[in-house]
Amino acid sequence: MYKILLADDHPLFREGLRARLSLEDDLDITAEAENGKQAWELLNNDDFDLVLMDINMPEMDGMYVLELIKEQNIDCKVLMLSMHDDKEYILGAMRHGANGYILKDVPGNELIAAIKKVISGKSYFSSEVTEILSNELSGEQKAILTRREQLVLRLISQGLSNKRIAQELNVSVRTIETHKRNIKQKLDIETTIGLVRYAIDYGLDK
Repeated sequence: MYKILLADDHPLFREGLRARLSLEDDLDITAEAENGKQAWELLNNDDFDLVLMDINMPEMDGMYVLELIKEQNIDCKVLMLSMHDDKEYILGAMRHGANGYILKDVPGNELIAAIKKVISGKSYFSSEVTEILSNELSGEQKAILTRREQLVLRLISQGLSNKRIAQELNVSVRTIETHKRNIKQKLDIETTIGLVRYAIDYGLDK
């Protein structure tokens, strides 16, 4: 059974979410907080697998609690729940280390899927959030890479081997390996799988 802390200042929302999660055998809201200060105190006195946290809360907002969680290396995943689809909120949550960001009006099944995915160690961003991120970040990331590196990354994301990419671009395998190494360094990604995920997440695979 996974232990979940729910932090939101709207009692009716907490009640509805608690009722929905009670239908899941492996998810349990073991504590609730109506403001950021309470959430932080609970995090310091108990262990949780996941925090479901609103951004706008009294006394201490969710973004600040998220920052504290990451600064203090608290072993707990964080899924931000918000009505805000503004890019400033979304990018802020990402920069502070949120494992996911989902809008409060998503269907219940999607919310459950998001919770389970984040608990499993993966990230989750609702479709609306992903579109905003793609539009905002793809241009920034493309600017980091040269045109040739962008092309190599796109071919990598399509599952092509170094040898096949070299054939496609009419260059040596060693040249592709050099491009690949440079891309990893620029994006601070260690594995090829990481490059593929990155390209897909930020629309660099097309």
